[in-house]
Amino acid sequence: MAEIQLTRGIKEQDVPEVRLTRAKDNSSGTATFIFTDPTVFKEGNTDEVTGLHMIDEEGEIVTREVNAKFFDGKPSIVEALYVMKGEAEWDRFMRFMERYAEENGLGFQSAGK
Repeated sequence: MAEIQLTRGIKEQDVPEVRLTRAKDNSSGTATFIFTDPTVFKEGNTDEVTGLHMIDEEGEIVTREVNAKFFDGKPSIVEALYVMKGEAEWDRFMRFMERYAEENGLGFQSAGK
């Protein structure tokens, strides 16, 4: 089981685009999540975004760096940023993403040079 929650306790149904960057010396990295149709903004939902919660059998990874983008006065896109400091945090995040990708049919595409 690997899932993402924007509202604690509610599985996010929208599978995000995820963009990864990593320092050349592996000292840090970032993951940017972009949800274009998040469950939290569906009609009738009154729950608030509490952060980006990445949950799997190892536990939970959380970031509070979450922002909504508004169009025509309504929230429609959620962007979240997770910053990893050090190789251990990167490795833990990648284990979560492998599980999440497998469950949601995601692939990996390198930006390459």
